[in-house]
Amino acid sequence: MLASVSRTLIRARPVVSVARPLAFTAVRFSSGGAHAHETESFESFNSRYHTFFSSVGDLFELQRGLNNAFAYDLVPSTEVISAALKAARKVNDYATAVRILEGVKEKVENKGQYQAYLDELKPTLEELGINTREELYGKL
Repeated sequence: MLASVSRTLIRARPVVSVARPLAFTAVRFSSGGAHAHETESFESFNSRYHTFFSSVGDLFELQRGLNNAFAYDLVPSTEVISAALKAARKVNDYATAVRILEGVKEKVENKGQYQAYLDELKPTLEELGINTREELYGKL
């Protein structure tokens, strides 16, 4: 009799499927309006970022400024790059200084332009003791 009771209990369990709520996705809305810096001239861009990098106080602020400056569809001037390199050494972050030069290398159109930047920045690089990635690791 015990065997028949256990079979009945097993069969009596209904299969229940649990409905799960729909997954929500994050949506980012853009303002769609004109931003203050969309019509900025190259000279005012360089002036703004030169001033910004000259007054940087910590690494987070420097990296935030670099992300913003390199997000534009242009290559910052050597004055801006020089100010950014000095800011990196001011906050004692050598790695960021080397990465700034790598950012310039990615932004320019060809190796000749990158070499022109390095030639113009050479006094600053020597003053601050900054090597390029190629100098640190050999030609890549």
